[in-house]
Amino acid sequence: MERKVNFISIVFIVLFTLTGCAKSREMWRGFTGVSTRILEDKRGEAIKKSFALDYNHSYLKVKEVLGSKGNEAYIYAEVPREKLIAVYLSETDTTPVGIFFTEAPAGTTLVEISSPSIYAKEEISRRVFSGLNELLKPAPQEKKSDVKEKPAN
Repeated sequence: MERKVNFISIVFIVLFTLTGCAKSREMWRGFTGVSTRILEDKRGEAIKKSFALDYNHSYLKVKEVLGSKGNEAYIYAEVPREKLIAVYLSETDTTPVGIFFTEAPAGTTLVEISSPSIYAKEEISRRVFSGLNELLKPAPQEKKSDVKEKPAN
């Protein structure tokens, strides 16, 4: 039994050394079912839109939108170092979709939606972009009443 444990440890160390830390991490993510590699690979085909929001507000609003009623998506990974939120279309539809954030000058953020599925990419883009647009809409101004006030006696 001890030899078996030692052999497995040695194999793991050799694989870790040969593949490097990043590849080992991605191998582990693939093994556990939370890999984001396909989302990164499809990023060149992403649907993109810039918003006049800083990164933190954009990130938090996107998470809020994805959890709101009618827009539920299942967040399966958050990779802050890569500024990525990885979601499944829903809890039952495990089509992966990646939401990448790129900080731009003057407090703007580029939001990129990538997925191997065109439908999933367009659906999450619709949800996220409409939610961010809603945040940026100017507040409705109060209409002045047509009724004139009575002068005070």
